Amino acid sequence: MKNARIAILYICTGRYVEFWKDFYISFEQKFLINSLKEYFVFTDADFIYAEDESNNVHRIEQENLGWPGNTLFRFRMFKRIESQLKEFDYIFFMNANIICMKKVEEEVFLPREESLLVVQHPGWYAKKPFEFEYDRNKKSSACIKYLCGEVYVCGGVNGGKAEAFLKLVNELNERIEKDYSNGIIARWHDESHLNKYIIENGDFKLLSPSFCYPEGKELPYEKYLLVLDKKKVISLDNNKINNQRLYRSSLQYKINRARRNYWAIIYFIYKNLKHFKGLGLN
Repeated sequence: MKNARIAILYICTGRYVEFWKDFYISFEQKFLINSLKEYFVFTDADFIYAEDESNNVHRIEQENLGWPGNTLFRFRMFKRIESQLKEFDYIFFMNANIICMKKVEEEVFLPREESLLVVQHPGWYAKKPFEFEYDRNKKSSACIKYLCGEVYVCGGVNGGKAEAFLKLVNELNERIEKDYSNGIIARWHDESHLNKYIIENGDFKLLSPSFCYPEGKELPYEKYLLVLDKKKVISLDNNKINNQRLYRSSLQYKINRARRNYWAIIYFIYKNLKHFKGLGLN
C-alpha cells in the first residue's frame, strides 16, 4: 500500500525520554519512508524533540507509572487515543530504546494478507517451546499450557492493521485489568499476554530477531531495528532489578526449572510420536 498512514506508539516516561531524539531521526530517515508516519509519544516530559517543528509528532501527557506499570498498562494508555488511531491504516508499538539501523521497506515490514505483526524474541528464537518464558500461572489470563505454542515473540515491536491491533489493545487491556484487580500480574507483563493472544488468533506476520536485535549480541541475523543497551544511557528501575534477582533465587524459580526439565522429556516423546504417526509406523 503506497502512502499508507502509519501510527507509531512510543512511551518515554522518566529518563527514557533521552532515547526519543535518536529514535525519531532514525525512523524518519530509514523506516517505511514511502508511508505517512505519525508518532504518538506518551511522556511526562514538558517538551520532546521535534514537537514544535514537525506536524507528525504528538506529545501525550502520561504519568510515569514506574515498573512494571509503564509496560503492564500500555494498552490502557493506547485506549486513550483510540478514536485518533482508527484513522490510520497501520499501528505499531516500538520500545523506547530502539533505533532503525537499515532501510526498512513496506514490502518487508507491513502485514498484507495477515492482520497483525510480531517479532521473534532474540533470546528465544532458537529454543524449544517448553523452554519459552510463557506465563504458566493457571490463574493468569495469559497462561499458556505446556505443549502449546511454537514461537515466543517480544513485546518491544508489534502492531498491525489498525482494526486488528485496536481489537488486540482492547482485549488485552481488559484481561490485564481483570487480572490486576485479582492480584495477578503475568510473568512478563504485556509480553506474556501478547504471546497468549497470537496463539489464540494465529493471524499474524512473523519477523525475525533482525527487527528487535539487542545491542552487544551476536545473532545470525541482520540488524534492522537495534535495541540499545539501556544501562549505557540510564539507570534501571531498582524495583525491576530487585524483582528479577529475587525471582532467580526463589523457590518458584527452582520449581519452574524442574518443570522445564520434565516437559523437555514430554516434548521429546510428543514430537517423536507425531513423527512416527506421519511415517505410518505407529
